[in-house]
Amino acid sequence: MSNEAPIRIGLAQFKPTKAEVEANLGRVRDLVADASGAVDLLVFPEAALTGYFIEGGVSELARGADEVARGLGPAPDGAPEVVLGFYERHQRTLYNSAGWFTAEGGEYRALHVHRKMFLPTYGIFDEGRFVEAGRSVEAFDTPLGRMGMLVCEEMWHSLPPSILALDGAELLVVPSASPAREFPGAVDRPLNLERWDSLATAAAQEHGVFVAVSQLVGSEGGKLFPGGSQIVGPDGRTVVRGPLLDETVVHATLSGAQIERARAEAPLLSDLAQMLPHLQRSLADATARREREAGDQPARLAVSDSAPERGDSRAGRIHGEGSALHPDPGPDPHDASVLDVNPELVERFLVEFIREEVVRRRGFERVVVGVSGGVDSAVSLFLAARALGPENVFGFRMPYATSSQESLDHADMVFEATGAQARTIEITSAVDAYIGDHEPEITHHRRGNLAARLRAVTLFDQAFKLRALPLGTGNKSERLLGYYTWHADDSPPINPLGDLFKTQVWALARHLGVPSEIVEKPASADLVQGIHDEDELGIGYHRADVVLHWLLRGYSPEDLVAYGFDAQEVQTVWGRLSATHWKRELPTVAVLSSSAIGEFYLRPVDY
Repeated sequence: MSNEAPIRIGLAQFKPTKAEVEANLGRVRDLVADASGAVDLLVFPEAALTGYFIEGGVSELARGADEVARGLGPAPDGAPEVVLGFYERHQRTLYNSAGWFTAEGGEYRALHVHRKMFLPTYGIFDEGRFVEAGRSVEAFDTPLGRMGMLVCEEMWHSLPPSILALDGAELLVVPSASPAREFPGAVDRPLNLERWDSLATAAAQEHGVFVAVSQLVGSEGGKLFPGGSQIVGPDGRTVVRGPLLDETVVHATLSGAQIERARAEAPLLSDLAQMLPHLQRSLADATARREREAGDQPARLAVSDSAPERGDSRAGRIHGEGSALHPDPGPDPHDASVLDVNPELVERFLVEFIREEVVRRRGFERVVVGVSGGVDSAVSLFLAARALGPENVFGFRMPYATSSQESLDHADMVFEATGAQARTIEITSAVDAYIGDHEPEITHHRRGNLAARLRAVTLFDQAFKLRALPLGTGNKSERLLGYYTWHADDSPPINPLGDLFKTQVWALARHLGVPSEIVEKPASADLVQGIHDEDELGIGYHRADVVLHWLLRGYSPEDLVAYGFDAQEVQTVWGRLSATHWKRELPTVAVLSSSAIGEFYLRPVDY
């Protein structure tokens, strides 16, 4: 990287059309043409040609690097160098790759291809099932200087950036597709972007290099890519940061003089190079030791015999040199702040989610929502009206004879507040006709389920009539506790609230301006007069949500009781959670072939 000729770089926050390689290449060509003469390097995110979550579609959509180069078309005058993330077919093997494409003689060619080594296969990720891992990381020379490329998770490990810096790279280019996760109340960005800040800053500052991270934007089957691309300078300061959720190109100018100043002030890369032979020996020793221990299971078991048992006073404690044992405080049964979210940020992401999943991914303009007068349906209606405009949101009151007048009045308040289109369809006669003709001895519980399912049938029929999509209203607490009617409340194909605990929905409702009468009233399914959710669940949501939070974080019921949680409350929540997994899955199908849908034949919902 030259001091005299700084690099003009653009990070393209890109929203690919799922599985449409040629269409995405066309949009890449347009952005390259727009950038020609204005930037020297244009960086696209990971999997920009297809979308990231394509599962078994990788084999259909992967392209060779030379094919991608041809797809970039003729290089325009002043064409930039292009970095592009794509699923690659190379020597009959599939990879998640990043290619550096350089313009020569009026066309693009692949100068260097990096194949992602660290393939996340945990949580929402399943890369290792569909692509092979790369086997090398190396810097390479370009018309702009010596560079290095990493893909997403590789930045979460300390060795790959170090290797590239030691190999002479002065700019680390990182195409990424990092879905937004966690929205705590204290931050104005998803928590995973906070982690990206620390990773990029640490690598840049330690090695005296620039780090440029280009992020995807948009929603893929509910996984929201936030954008927030960034460039960090060799002194660890952020040069530029992209906005959340927007498709845009983020620009910056980088100078080699900044690298010289940073390395003169903190010669950490030089220190690393000097100690490298010793570190390599230590690394070889550590690797050999791990291999010996892996092959010596009895020895490892003998070591673990001295570990404290659950309930041992030593469990969960750290011993510091020359200090007493310090207890790990662990989960606090009285601390509900673990459920705090930033409601403004959550609103932004859920509005974008509705727009993306309804309009862009499925091609609809309208939604229908069942409006009960409760807080969940009110929040869904508010979000839909803000995402699509109230003229495109159709709310349906579907009362049964036992529905309370208060619920009907509260639904009217929500319609008035949002401006959504309102209609009332009475279901009493339809429900009672079935009961009178066939099941006169029906119980209150069965009648409630019958009414809930008839509401779902009505909602789907109205959706067909209006060329709209049904929008769900169920929250995470109800889903985890199994407190809903299967194939009724959970049937809409799109649900903005399904990953928010009930207490978080209440917080979001207050932020959105849902009338306080709705937010503050006791939660009730309004199926039996005078019966509230807490009466049937045996625990209120404010208590249940905290227990659910820690159970989902990997703590056992015994752990929580040991930390002071009420044993009966924990058992109530654990029992419902454990007994209702079947309600949260698609119907169980007997697998009889090697092409079973959802087991072998894997395509994402938005493919």
